[in-house]
Amino acid sequence: TMASDSPESLMRLCTDFCLRNLEGTLCYLLDNQTLRLHPDIFLPSEICDKLVNEYVELVKTDSIFEPHESFFTLFSDPRSTRLARIHLREQIVQDQDLEAIRKQDLVELYLTNCEKLTAKSLQTLLSFSHTLISLSLFGCCNIFYEEENPGGCEDDCLVNPTRQVLVKDFTFEGFSRLRFLNLGRLMEGVNVESLLRPLAALAALDLSGIQLGDVGFLTQWKDTLVSLVLYNMDLSEEHIQVITQLHKLRHLDISRDHLSSYYKFKLTRRVLTLFVEHLANLSSLDISGHTMLENCTIPSMEEKMGQTSIEPAKSSIAPFRGLKRPLQFLGLFETSLCRLTHIPAYKVSGDKNEEQVLNAIEAYTEHRPEITSRAINLLFDIARIERCSQLLRALQLVITALKCHKDDKNIQVTGSAALFYLTNSEYRTEQSVRLRRQVIQVVLNGMEAYQEVTVQRNCCLTLCNFSIPEELEFQYRRVNELLLSILNQSRQDESIQRIAVHLCNALVCQVDNDHKEAVGKMGFVMTMLKLIQKKLADKTCDQVMEFSWSALWNITDETPDNCEMFLNYSGMKLFLECLKEFPEKQELHRNMLGLLGNVAEVRELRPQLMTAQFIGVFSNLLESKADGIEVSYNACGVLSHIMFDGPEAWGICEPQREEVVKRMWAAIQSWDINSRRNINYRSFEPILRLLPQGISPVSQHWATWALYNLVSVYSDKYCPLLIKEGGIPLLKDMIKMASARQETKEMA
Repeated sequence: TMASDSPESLMRLCTDFCLRNLEGTLCYLLDNQTLRLHPDIFLPSEICDKLVNEYVELVKTDSIFEPHESFFTLFSDPRSTRLARIHLREQIVQDQDLEAIRKQDLVELYLTNCEKLTAKSLQTLLSFSHTLISLSLFGCCNIFYEEENPGGCEDDCLVNPTRQVLVKDFTFEGFSRLRFLNLGRLMEGVNVESLLRPLAALAALDLSGIQLGDVGFLTQWKDTLVSLVLYNMDLSEEHIQVITQLHKLRHLDISRDHLSSYYKFKLTRRVLTLFVEHLANLSSLDISGHTMLENCTIPSMEEKMGQTSIEPAKSSIAPFRGLKRPLQFLGLFETSLCRLTHIPAYKVSGDKNEEQVLNAIEAYTEHRPEITSRAINLLFDIARIERCSQLLRALQLVITALKCHKDDKNIQVTGSAALFYLTNSEYRTEQSVRLRRQVIQVVLNGMEAYQEVTVQRNCCLTLCNFSIPEELEFQYRRVNELLLSILNQSRQDESIQRIAVHLCNALVCQVDNDHKEAVGKMGFVMTMLKLIQKKLADKTCDQVMEFSWSALWNITDETPDNCEMFLNYSGMKLFLECLKEFPEKQELHRNMLGLLGNVAEVRELRPQLMTAQFIGVFSNLLESKADGIEVSYNACGVLSHIMFDGPEAWGICEPQREEVVKRMWAAIQSWDINSRRNINYRSFEPILRLLPQGISPVSQHWATWALYNLVSVYSDKYCPLLIKEGGIPLLKDMIKMASARQETKEMA
């Protein structure tokens, strides 16, 4: 089995189960609304951290999962629940949630893009000051704002609502253990220098997206700082002077998004040489997005020579020849340097080939969706035009990016397109069940979050790469609800409509009856009839029209409730109109009659088919040569069930029962007994019930012919079914019946 095919860990399964069933496991409901922990529960941080982190993940990526107002209060008392390392994201977290866990001794707290947090949470942070080692406030763009209420007078407040004021006096005073700090995308106006001054021994600092003219204060950590990220900071000569003094640096990232804004700074040979000379411990450097002011490469003749090497001595980038050893990572995404032959690094992010592109997606997904979406776009081209050699890695990375940036349109569009190519049949064998399920989950998330045409089309197309219904069974309700909601939108894209109807049809083909009933209750029958109505009004008989009838045929199979719905929503009227409007469309006739065959199998509904108009239409279709014998066969099947109710049920004068019976015999005798069939039986029960009766010999004959044809042409499939459903004794008994016709007995 593949690595990713191993089941989820027991820890993960238990965590997931408890979170989805908090009331039945860890908690009870107080006054029907507040969650409370059972008094006898004591959980260590290994479990509590997972509960909180998984909870955030579930709220973010599982649309069915309902967040709880009072979830964080479960962790308010360290005597029963301990938290140490938690990662919170986006809108899920509000000030009162952090407030609820303020007594915990947190060691690591990541708050990523938590835009709802305000300066109230800065105060809460102080309660973790004595224990925190790692803190990220990346993208928490309101955490330094507090509400100022001018005047405090009622009337005045209405005219002049709360103003947002920047907090100026907060610093990291007292955070004596803090070593790792991410302030990426901090709001303008905060004085970074005074904020950080109290920190004694910073090891890692991320100032992504912050503009600082003077970074001289960084030298106070020159003996401790091992990682510095200045993504999208506009640099100058002064910045470079400061960086070269940080002699302990192992990781330096001065990359930028070359599309985001104008940068004066250009990289030179000298700057790279300074880094190599002064930062002896450097093992990771990112200069993605930079323009090189001068040529840093060795002559091209020399560059093309020899085997590709990561040895610094052979480096195509001249300044890197001074490195003591190859870098672990070198970021060259969207620079010309990534296309060179000899790059002295084990891992390179760039746009030259699949490996570089995957490295870029991996490195930038978490905090740089703007870069990631362009990298995924490159992967899309590789998957579409060439063959992906690292398929599992590519899939995992795209899934992670789609989950992480559920609301980022660019990532959803490029990611869903890449998934389509990464899941198609040529890659099928390399994918585990678990991985394919993850793909389905993110595709459905995308369809729920985005009413946007491109995303919906990509998602629907990707679902077509799966075996339906088997692979979608675990999300059966959800897929159907989504597709029906797409088909019920008033304005519709033709191609999406076609794919969605095709998927709906596949989903109700060959599934259990309880599934069909459930889908029927979601409004499936009504939706299909509406589509048919629209197509009829446009006088077009296309794939959508044919698929819609086919889907109705499938969903009514041995499902009386759905048959009844079809009749109640004037399905018969549409049937007649389609027949009249499209007399030549054989496929269509076959699908419509297959469906009416299902309706005719339901005894309580047959009286509704007993009108002169319908019987006339069915009798005429007995002579149809459409689709081989299928249309004639299905028309005869419908009439066989009606005849089975006896002469007293024949409530019309014209056409007469005997006349129709005669036409049925003639039709059956005209069919070739060895016909290959365009039909699929899951059960013979509706046919077998026509055997033990003497009231309509022609129905008996149709049933016997049907069985004879199927078991002789497709014996492997249908002989076992006939035996299993008790057909043999029924046939033997019929041979002894006086009322049965001689030719029927011979066939039996």
